[in-house]
Amino acid sequence: MQARWIAMQEQHLSAVIAIAEVVHPNYPERPEVLADRLTVFPRGCFMAQGADGAFLGYTLSHPGVLLRPPPLDSLLECVPAGADCLYLHDIALLPAAQGLGLGAALVAELDRLGRELAIGPLALTAVNGSVPFWLRQGFTVLEPDSLLAEKLASYDADAAYMVRPVSVA
Repeated sequence: MQARWIAMQEQHLSAVIAIAEVVHPNYPERPEVLADRLTVFPRGCFMAQGADGAFLGYTLSHPGVLLRPPPLDSLLECVPAGADCLYLHDIALLPAAQGLGLGAALVAELDRLGRELAIGPLALTAVNGSVPFWLRQGFTVLEPDSLLAEKLASYDADAAYMVRPVSVA
């Protein structure tokens, strides 16, 4: 099977909600939070689409403040003041999408977007045992300060804040 990332549109939000319920049952977010990310920064929101047109996953990203990710299930309403990184808020891939190279393709797309915006590193909160995958994509784990550690604890004991420089090419 082949798949690719396409720009997310408002009409995709029902698919986003359905995929989130399957992939992230332990990290629930209200539908309005998912819609908020698309409204705030549509350029950073994508759908994974199979060759048959079926949606296999999604991602939500937006400019953020390094080491200060928004809390889980919180509205942004606007790009944060002092944004200095491109924050990968969420990537959710259905089991059928695993092994198709979508994660690496997404990192390349976000790297391109980060260069275009001249915004600084890519950042994310790794959950569900995904740290090894993100390490292979060039991310490193940052040791959290007390404020960040408190936010990470709201996910799970293994959550890690990770960054990756944007390439210069």
